[in-house]
Amino acid sequence: MPGEIKDALLIYNPASGRRRHRRFAEIEQAVRVLHDAGIRTELAPTTSRGAANGIAMQAVEQRRGMVIACGGDGTVNEVVNGLAGSHLPLALLPAGTANILAKELRIPWDIPRAARLIAGGTVRRIALGVALSPEGKHTQEVPRGGRFFVSVAGAGPDGAIVNGVGDTLKKRTGQLAYWAEGFRQLVRYSFPEIRVRSAGEERVASIIVIGRTAHYGGPFKITTGASLFEDSFEMLTNSTRSRLRYVSCLPALLMGKLRTMKGIAAWKATEVICEPAGSTPVFAQADGEAIGALPLAFRICPDALSIITPAAPL
Repeated sequence: MPGEIKDALLIYNPASGRRRHRRFAEIEQAVRVLHDAGIRTELAPTTSRGAANGIAMQAVEQRRGMVIACGGDGTVNEVVNGLAGSHLPLALLPAGTANILAKELRIPWDIPRAARLIAGGTVRRIALGVALSPEGKHTQEVPRGGRFFVSVAGAGPDGAIVNGVGDTLKKRTGQLAYWAEGFRQLVRYSFPEIRVRSAGEERVASIIVIGRTAHYGGPFKITTGASLFEDSFEMLTNSTRSRLRYVSCLPALLMGKLRTMKGIAAWKATEVICEPAGSTPVFAQADGEAIGALPLAFRICPDALSIITPAAPL
């Protein structure tokens, strides 16, 4: 990491995850680790949903040396939206319910251990995805509107699951809340079709996953050809509307054979426009956060974020 980075703002969600009673002690230990590495670190707890976004934007205005996000996918997404388009580096201390980006970068799920990797890390510039209105102007500049995401977005059953998980249950049960909602949606979801336009083709699907990372959530890897260090998405769709065939995809997914299943399509592109094919609303998510209903365009924004990647996990 460049030697000129001598100060950091550590944004953390005190209500994230299931180990809240232990996390602050671990954060204090991480601050000591960073101090020993010559990085003065100020703590900035979030107070409500969306607060991390404003704190990160303020850090850009204050010309901080680095922002460290300590939390799960939601906290990281808020911080990313505050930093998008700036050159202020982002480092990670994984916590919360899940942290896809930390998995992708092989950052250990241990706050003090992860802190030891920051000082020896490398600053790399990456693209971000952005979800916005299909009518939005398509430019190579980082747009002012829309919702940025760093790992994965999607629409269909996963959007319905994310929209259906309540904050209270998520805080109390963690990832189990998503499994419970997933089983509930499997019974009641009608699998409405989505019209997908990308790379000069149009197709109809019941789900689309738009990946910047191979990791998706939990133990799953779906967009296995995606890379944070490419200026593209990998997209994967499933055209089936059969509950039974969706259930049969689960073991195939766990065994890494999802792409052999009938109805699966995957490709790389820099843009995809998704619209409901019928009158039933289809919901979307970005980095595990609800972003409303289709229609939406998902586009690549090159050169949009600086992240600190570890030289090697400890």
